[in-house]
Amino acid sequence: MTQIIMLHPGSVALADWRRVYFGADIALDQDCRSAIEASAKTIDDIVAKGDPVYGINTGFGKLASVRIGAADLATLQRNIVLSHAAGVGEPLPVSVVRLVMALKLASLAQGASGVRWSTIEHLTACVKANLVPVIPGQGSVGASGDLAPLAHMTAALMGVGEFFVDGVRVKAEAALARAGLTPLVLGPKEGLALLNGTQVSTALALAGLFEAERVFQAALVTGALATDAAKGSDGPFDERIQKLRRHRGQIEVAASLRTLMAGSAIRASHLTNDDRVQDPYCLRCQPQVMGAVLDLLRQAGETLATEANGVSDNPLVFADTGEVISGGNFHAEPVAFAADMIAMALCEIGSLAERRIAMLVDPTLSGLPAFLTPKPGLNSGFMIPQVTAAALVSENKQRAYPASVDSIPTSANQEDHVSMATHGARRLLPMAMNTANVIGIEYLAAVQGCDFHAPMTSSERLERARALLRAQIPHLDDDRHMAPEMEVATALVATGALADAVGDDVLPLVTDEAR
Repeated sequence: MTQIIMLHPGSVALADWRRVYFGADIALDQDCRSAIEASAKTIDDIVAKGDPVYGINTGFGKLASVRIGAADLATLQRNIVLSHAAGVGEPLPVSVVRLVMALKLASLAQGASGVRWSTIEHLTACVKANLVPVIPGQGSVGASGDLAPLAHMTAALMGVGEFFVDGVRVKAEAALARAGLTPLVLGPKEGLALLNGTQVSTALALAGLFEAERVFQAALVTGALATDAAKGSDGPFDERIQKLRRHRGQIEVAASLRTLMAGSAIRASHLTNDDRVQDPYCLRCQPQVMGAVLDLLRQAGETLATEANGVSDNPLVFADTGEVISGGNFHAEPVAFAADMIAMALCEIGSLAERRIAMLVDPTLSGLPAFLTPKPGLNSGFMIPQVTAAALVSENKQRAYPASVDSIPTSANQEDHVSMATHGARRLLPMAMNTANVIGIEYLAAVQGCDFHAPMTSSERLERARALLRAQIPHLDDDRHMAPEMEVATALVATGALADAVGDDVLPLVTDEAR
């Protein structure tokens, strides 16, 4: 049975957004209806008075000074949606767009946007019917909100554009009819409320965070396996070292590594009479690097959780005083900073893992056969998978240039500073997949390295990780087609199967309350 997440507007846990992203259904807390209806009534009262209020009976952006007559208010809202649906590029993933819709619902349902209850019901019904708007991924600068992508979402609700229905693109009007729904007809301010806001940037950044979390956990497992494969020391993971540094992430990562390696016969075999004094940094400094990654991801998560529970359209409606006030909550600078942080974290996860792969294939560092093959020379073994890992790490570095430091004026200089949060967040999913591929390669290499220590075994937890891989991929004796095996290993990383195999209760989480 699919899990149902109850959206309590303004107080949804980060872990619940995570569950929605990974496929949970949603329901909206009905207690929000009174606030929504009070907000809509405020708009009705303003329309009845006829005083000019931005977004209700005026033009938009640089055209805000143009007054719109009462007879054209419905056309005004329809026009803003259709004219702003000007995105380009590949559609956003279905899982991301579902999250966008849930975020938009939670924002509108706080009663500060002036939409009607019937509009909330229509959006909710589309989510429940698995009608997912086709949203081109490019075209937003992260202020004034994610206008183009949210306009494509809204247009689909109106019967214009397309929905994904069970993975197939269907004309919006036909998809709505098939679901027993009629196209949405917008009331005053509703078009602006639906297409203004940071929900696309936030959903993409959250998706990047949640995928980074899985990759992070898997990297702790492969890092422990690589340590055993190289007969590295677990001394640097000693609790006393970490406590003197005081960083929470470092302390938790070291504890996880100790637990993962506890009881390893490979480790016990070189506790004494080992001529090596210290391991390379890629082994020895795992708590410091991966701990810093964990702290950074958690900080980004806190920012995104706040953003996800906020209201970010404009203008905002204050029903208690009958006011509609223009502001700048649509500016996605917090999301841009969070996305940049996640990008840096993904870079470092992959960078450290690639150094461990390079160490394992180098016999002078690892003590293992060259390129992890019993017959080096005749066979190339893991020579080129390491090159692939290096290529992916460098690609991530290039992608990690901060998006938040860029800006370009739009709307005839009315919108003269923008966040670039949307493309800053959109790069995260490809970066997370790059990193997952690097960790998948390390997984293969580390398990192969441990094989050379037979009959000695690693710890009980790490042996479960080895068994998971070896159930699908045998030990590499002679060269064979590597790409399919890399795909298998990466899938075990990206789906969370590797973390599950060792018991993810011993692996730190970015989303603390997710267990």
